[in-house]
Amino acid sequence: MTATTDGSAGAVGPRAAAASETTTVSTGALDEAAAKAAERSVDHLLGRQDAEGWWKGDLETNVTMDAEDLLLRQFLGILDPDTTRAAALHIRGEQRPDGTWATFYEGPGELSATIEAYVALRLAGDRPEDPHMARASAWIREHGGIAEARVFTRIWLALFGWWRWEDLPELPPELIFLPSWFPLNIYDFGCWARQTIVPLTVVSAKRPVRPAPFGLDELHTDPARPSPTRPLAPAFSWDGFFQRADKGLHLYRKVAPRLLRKTAMDVAARWIVERQENDGCWGGIQPPAVYSVIALHLLGYDLQHPVMRAGLESLDRFAVWREDGARMIEACQSPVWDTCLATIALADAGVRPDHPALVKAVDWMLGEEILRKGDWAVRKPRLQPGGWAFEFHNDNYPDIDDTAEVILALRRVKHPEPERVEAAVRRGARWTAGMQSRNGAWAAFDADNTSRLPNRLPFCDFGEVIDPPSADVTAHVVEMLAHEGKADHPRTRRGIDWLLAEQEPSGAWFGRWGVNYVYGTGSVVPALTAAGIARSHPAIRRAVAWLESVQNEDGGWGEDLRSYRKRQGMGRGASTASQTAWALIALLAAGERESQAVRRGVAWLVATQREDGSWDEPYFTGTGFPWDFSINYHLYRQVFPLTALGRYVNGEPVLHGRGTG
Repeated sequence: MTATTDGSAGAVGPRAAAASETTTVSTGALDEAAAKAAERSVDHLLGRQDAEGWWKGDLETNVTMDAEDLLLRQFLGILDPDTTRAAALHIRGEQRPDGTWATFYEGPGELSATIEAYVALRLAGDRPEDPHMARASAWIREHGGIAEARVFTRIWLALFGWWRWEDLPELPPELIFLPSWFPLNIYDFGCWARQTIVPLTVVSAKRPVRPAPFGLDELHTDPARPSPTRPLAPAFSWDGFFQRADKGLHLYRKVAPRLLRKTAMDVAARWIVERQENDGCWGGIQPPAVYSVIALHLLGYDLQHPVMRAGLESLDRFAVWREDGARMIEACQSPVWDTCLATIALADAGVRPDHPALVKAVDWMLGEEILRKGDWAVRKPRLQPGGWAFEFHNDNYPDIDDTAEVILALRRVKHPEPERVEAAVRRGARWTAGMQSRNGAWAAFDADNTSRLPNRLPFCDFGEVIDPPSADVTAHVVEMLAHEGKADHPRTRRGIDWLLAEQEPSGAWFGRWGVNYVYGTGSVVPALTAAGIARSHPAIRRAVAWLESVQNEDGGWGEDLRSYRKRQGMGRGASTASQTAWALIALLAAGERESQAVRRGVAWLVATQREDGSWDEPYFTGTGFPWDFSINYHLYRQVFPLTALGRYVNGEPVLHGRGTG
């Protein structure tokens, strides 16, 4: 059985019963059913293409995005009744029966998310004594109250006097002056953290407080002592060292030279403004944009200033309006990622390579190529640019994963201007290869962003703040370089060696940007076979054995986000369309097309497809930060199943015009 949109167990579509009966289905009948399912999926996906050539599905995260959007507007004095009403409708709809809010579908209640959602609903006029609010506040108190919330939540509360700035870790703006070789300089942080921390240094220095529209005593275990004293960790531990360093920074704040502090904030402001994208956003992601707007506002930028006006307008574009009038805020938007994956899926499903939809997609992707240097050049100053970002506008931070997949997509299409495609591919492949880290692998945005010190800071208690190499990104790069005729290039061989060394004893690979071991394994196996690793290689056979061992009884695959916390949950969870597809893609690359596991998996995809050619997937299978920030990419449930069905029906993908050296 699979989950329906309301979370109940049930079949999706009239063919669902077939999934458990694959042993009685002939190969010919399954092949025919898979081909028809692929045709339906192709029609559905083509119908979702934008007139400009791109695809974009909703990017669903959790209600902290919605709550912080309301808090921002309250702080700036621009909160309007319509926005408040629509956001509150969405937030209420996400509350669990126990009064909490989770950060992923069927996940446990999460303290910080519940606090932020509660405060947002108070802004919307919900009363503390309302049953849904009383359940939430009681649960918050039972779990330690505001004092146990993460730092970022308490920063939002400090903006309104609901928490004392003195009880938050110090983040001095003088951090901007640290050279790139010095520990804990801003380039030691991953790009998403860097873009957030720089504006927050200004906020931390200014310590603004806007009048609170109400009190929050009901969210403290003891309102008389909202911030109880905590014992320090041992002095010779990392935690103890940084706790004492933070106390020193609090003392430094009192004696910091005014001119130095003002200069630091001015430099930070210039850094922020220089990184504003053409659409007004910062990095194409909501959190840095929110904090950048606040920081610039505190430094005297009024709301009508072009930078501020463009920034606020960009935040409006993160809103997804539902049919019921609810308003959901996306943390980010994924058009480049969605478009290259959709192009790959359609091509692998047999759509002819010169199809107008694919040509239009290539035209759009070519127009999104980034040809100027960004922050990545701090570590790679001699490397020439040429890559793609994840979002509509993010020229400062092209990412390696997108660039590899865009190149794989471009190679599947016969474009009327092949020399234009060839030039873009050449630049992208060169840039991607050049972003290799010293250990032979690739990260998402930077090379050698591996210092563990940022994770130790008291300020960084939420998610990843560095960008080390990962198996999934490295696999996509290796696959791309192999298809470019560079399987034997020293860079590629080092990447292969790293991947082989990273295989878990179980046979799986960890998934950094997708959930989790199913994603990692589904990425690595096709890369290794594309690079010439024999299907009989022990690493491939171990991966196949592991995938077969975690296949669900219904024929699908699934993995719960709890596998990031507990290894015994590896590859275990309710079957989903995207994760079933990842497993199938790996098994097909390993030569297992006729295996019982593949037949059962294909039958599950066929059986759970809806009449319109789509699949339902309420589960979160994308990863922002492992466990801490999860993503439901609404297009994953379409592109990956189509890719898997296409490769089952048509065999290995056909690429055009690939390089030879």
